[in-house]
Amino acid sequence: MAPTIHPFDSVKDYEIRLASKLVKDAYPASANVNFVQIDKVDPPKQDMKKFLAIEKAGGALPTISRVLYAYYYTNTFTFNKALVNVTSGHIITKEQLENGVQGPLLPDDVGRWEEICIAHPLIKAEIEKLKLPPGYVVRTDPWIYATDDPNERRGLVQFYMYLCASNGHAESNHYSLPLKFSPVFETRSAEFVRMDYLPGGFDETVTPTLPWQQVPCVEYHPELNGETVMRDPKPLLISQPEGPSFTVEGSKVKWLGWEFRVATTAREGFAVYDVWFKGRQVFYRISLSEMTVPYGDPRAPYHRKQAFDLGDCGFGTNGNKLGLGCDCLGTIHYLDGMSVHSNGEPYVIPNTVCMHEQDNGILYKHVNYRTDVAVVARKREFVVQTIATVANYEYIINLKFCNDGLIDIETRATGILSTMPIDENVTVPWGTIVGPNVMAAYHQHILSFRIDPAIDGHKNSVVYDDVEMLPKSKLNPYGIGFVTKRNFVERSGYIDQAPFANRTYKIINENKINPISKSPVGFKVMMPARQMILADKDSFNVKRAAFATQQVWVTKYRDHQLFAAGEFTNQSQKDTGLGVWADGKDEVRNEDIVVWATLGFTHIPRVEDFPVMPVETHNIHLQPANFFDKNPALDYPQSNQSFNKSVLYNGQAEEKACCKTNL
Repeated sequence: MAPTIHPFDSVKDYEIRLASKLVKDAYPASANVNFVQIDKVDPPKQDMKKFLAIEKAGGALPTISRVLYAYYYTNTFTFNKALVNVTSGHIITKEQLENGVQGPLLPDDVGRWEEICIAHPLIKAEIEKLKLPPGYVVRTDPWIYATDDPNERRGLVQFYMYLCASNGHAESNHYSLPLKFSPVFETRSAEFVRMDYLPGGFDETVTPTLPWQQVPCVEYHPELNGETVMRDPKPLLISQPEGPSFTVEGSKVKWLGWEFRVATTAREGFAVYDVWFKGRQVFYRISLSEMTVPYGDPRAPYHRKQAFDLGDCGFGTNGNKLGLGCDCLGTIHYLDGMSVHSNGEPYVIPNTVCMHEQDNGILYKHVNYRTDVAVVARKREFVVQTIATVANYEYIINLKFCNDGLIDIETRATGILSTMPIDENVTVPWGTIVGPNVMAAYHQHILSFRIDPAIDGHKNSVVYDDVEMLPKSKLNPYGIGFVTKRNFVERSGYIDQAPFANRTYKIINENKINPISKSPVGFKVMMPARQMILADKDSFNVKRAAFATQQVWVTKYRDHQLFAAGEFTNQSQKDTGLGVWADGKDEVRNEDIVVWATLGFTHIPRVEDFPVMPVETHNIHLQPANFFDKNPALDYPQSNQSFNKSVLYNGQAEEKACCKTNL
């Protein structure tokens, strides 16, 4: 008998096997079913609201069927989607998708394409023209082809070619040695389509492949980077001698007043469900929804460089195997991810999500100058983290639950810049030269986080508050007053940025009034104003990613509307997500709503970002705003030396050892 599965739990291997078998059995063997993604479907929210209420009350739980989706190709070129009920063991529906719709890339296929590309006679002939010195080998990065032709229906992949230096080391940095030819292949048949040539000068002019002019490789691996005198940090240990302050039972996490569930997903990496703090519900679901990375080099074929890292390939599918003592420190609990091979057989991505506690400095402090008595508490966070490697880049996604009720959504970008060849003594205004004959183009990372609120219930509203000067009057004769002006979002759509009005966004429950402030309870969505997508409104970049044009969107909740740019983004020609849903038709005030927060950062590369990039960090804060009747962290113990066990640096006076307090 299968173990009990919570409706929010991650997909299980035996569920994937059953789903893939049922799909394959629905076709003749000649159909040659090839899967690219299988994962669970979120259960209907109306059913889950009833389920969660009974679960909270301790009653007999109703059965909610587990449903999986499967994306797969038949007869090589036909792309299909099926929904499979794995609780009762039957296919709910299967459909052949419209010609031209492409599925996400499967890691198995990417490896196969690399081998096919390098072995192809035309690519070998091009490599011969390089007249490479002994020991150099050619590597390739298969890239999402993206879109520039409304009549293109084939699934295509663009290969960017590089050299590996002649040191024989597998970790040599090929991104430092880009080449000027770029083959295009058809994804399903793996047939050669054409050879693109890359410009190396200031304009779009290209030249035939010539003998390679040898330049040094800029290496990042510790065995190759040339750093022989290393700095000498002493161990900095994270110790929890009494164990952690959190517990994990299945997908359920409890930590210092917080309760929620975590599930890994193939597309998003992970999602957090049913979030409560101090006995009050605050969010139904939070996840990274989509990310697009458009590049700013206007020359062909770079004009097509626009990846959708979740929809095109899957953040969870490309999740890292996180290492103890490396990616996460302290006492760690790991969750495994799940992906599939093309035959529908599941495989585990071990330790793809890590959960742990960490200190983040002072939470609050006050010293009474009259008595010199201090109160001080330290900010502790519970971190849910995943890291995905999407070809050259790493993205670190953290959800950090804090002991004052704040949720910090944090993105860290690192990895290696996507590079292009550039000729000697040439500079361009859309990129930075980061090494000998290697340029990194300007680009943007634009992430959409889907926030499904439940602020003391599922009927919520979104407001934005601006700060305005109070006109001079009898009340304000000196002209120094200022007030806030509240605006309600009445219908689905977006909110314009207004940083000079100190515009702040809040999710409130108009049906619950804070007894102290006499205003609705709520959470503030704190994010700095950011530059959105830099492309013409008629460009495919914008047509495919409406979410990237605005910072905050509000839609009415509907099941299965999870992905900001739509379900299928690989070579898409239009947005089928927020560009359709946020059309101004739905009423969203005092309704079951979803807030979509767009975190954008325009990356103008530095030389210091190469050969491997120090992390760049960006945050969205979900902060209680008149939700509690006082600081919710007052029940957190005071910071003191007997608890923290800090030690003095040699020679420091003893009286500096701890804060003075009479508590």
